[in-house]
Amino acid sequence: MAEIAPVAEHRTEAARAEARTHTSVREYIESLLVTVILALFGTTFVVQAFKIPSQSMEPTLLVGDHLLVNKFIFGGRDSWYEKLLPYRPVRRGDIIVFKFPFQDHPHYVKRVIGLPGDRIKIVDQHVYRNGQQLNEPYAYHDRAASYNAFLYNFPPASHDELISSMQPEWADQIFKYIQNGELVVPPANYFAMGDNRDNSWDSRYWGFVDREAIMGGPVVIYWSVQSSEQDYSERSLGGGLVSILRTLIEIPTRTRWNRMLRAVH
Repeated sequence: MAEIAPVAEHRTEAARAEARTHTSVREYIESLLVTVILALFGTTFVVQAFKIPSQSMEPTLLVGDHLLVNKFIFGGRDSWYEKLLPYRPVRRGDIIVFKFPFQDHPHYVKRVIGLPGDRIKIVDQHVYRNGQQLNEPYAYHDRAASYNAFLYNFPPASHDELISSMQPEWADQIFKYIQNGELVVPPANYFAMGDNRDNSWDSRYWGFVDREAIMGGPVVIYWSVQSSEQDYSERSLGGGLVSILRTLIEIPTRTRWNRMLRAVH
């Protein structure tokens, strides 16, 4: 019996080591699953990262700004849980991220100018809401922009004033919402414009933003890199990889350090 005991002891120790290994693997897998679930939950319901590919919101948001968007901010759908959570309604002046109503629904970012029921018009580049001229320190006008009538006056007074850059569906519907020379925002919809007024394809050209299309509002620029619209328009696999590689190599010199962690208003 004296010769058997060391063997049994050795086997017991091996079994314990094997059990510890299985426990460590199981804990690692569980931790990984929890992390994945939390990440999916966060990007689905709380926050999501987006980047700015166009000049339409300059100078507030620049091409190459990378944003964190709060998806846990806007209520207004009359859901029962809104009373329990820190939601608030969409307000005039809010910057929103939403799904564009056409062209496979890419994400757009614009500023809310009109709420449901508001009457909107533009006269000599000045925006009027419900008869009052807006004070818009965020708005920028580019004298070098290509001319179109909607840069100066909106909405159109007749079909003769429609322009070719309008979304066809909007051109067919716009006069249903015009009353006494003003565009009336319908229920559960919003009128949105880019801050770069002369270089923004916005509600003037394609219509209203449906409440159900609004994903959230940007809260902070977590990274900003000097870029051009061409950097984000490259759709080929090779061109996209080259652009990503160049950005990684040039991070120290192209990063706009003064825009890092800047709040978005």
